Amino acid sequence: MQLKHIIITGGTGGIGLATARMVGETGASVTLISRDSNKGRYIVSELREHAKNKNIDFVVADLSSQQQIRQAAEKIINLHPVIDILVNNVGIWNSDFMLTGDGIEEMFAVNHLSYFLLTHCLIKGLKRSSSARIINVSSDSHFKGKIHWDDLNLTRHYHGLRAYGQSKLANVLFTYGFARKNPGYPITINAVQPGLVKTNIGIKHTNLFHALAWRLRRTGGVSPEQGAATSVYLALSPEIEGFTGKYWDRCKAKDSSTASYSIEDAIRLWNICEKLCGIENYFS
Repeated sequence: MQLKHIIITGGTGGIGLATARMVGETGASVTLISRDSNKGRYIVSELREHAKNKNIDFVVADLSSQQQIRQAAEKIINLHPVIDILVNNVGIWNSDFMLTGDGIEEMFAVNHLSYFLLTHCLIKGLKRSSSARIINVSSDSHFKGKIHWDDLNLTRHYHGLRAYGQSKLANVLFTYGFARKNPGYPITINAVQPGLVKTNIGIKHTNLFHALAWRLRRTGGVSPEQGAATSVYLALSPEIEGFTGKYWDRCKAKDSSTASYSIEDAIRLWNICEKLCGIENYFS
């Protein structure tokens, strides 16, 4: 793995940090994307010491901002022309309705559009790899998710659970859509269900009631290391070479929701996301 370069979003906490720690131990070159420069420096220092691996760094970017995603991707490509593994892991949960500077509901922007846009912006580096892998961290919450075509921002009926389910279903539709649209580049893509994990996702941007509910609910969850196990497996295992367009749970492929297999919906969502991100040719 020493010749591999791995990008991880949301890598300074929770599942992302656990993923970074485990892949860093292999000697791989790892770049984290963090919006907090102070936290990024601290985590990188800790990871380098833990893994005895100096090839771990970070790039600052707020992944709710399309401009910052593009800037971060350009910096990464300049530093690391070849990208072997991209782990789209970042995720948020908001109690209240919030719009980004781009005018997009924040959970959809971070949990889905950042995956869609960052992958596009790094496609040049991924195509240079002899066998690149993309891992999209989704959730079984997508089984209850629905794409609100007439109101993606959920301006009329916002609820955190509704927004989260929509973003996670979008992850799976994107995964399958990418696998179908890939014009033959040596890039595989898979989605992951990490399970209920003991993280702070339900505390950071939530009201007191939702924070309390999450604290109680997560007591029945697994550790971040256990939650990251499938992402690490998909990133590193030679056993899944060539597997693409699958939904994984506990290191095994399984069926996703009926809605996630709609080719029509995948195409429709893809076209909408291209317009939202100003992309003319996704694989160029």
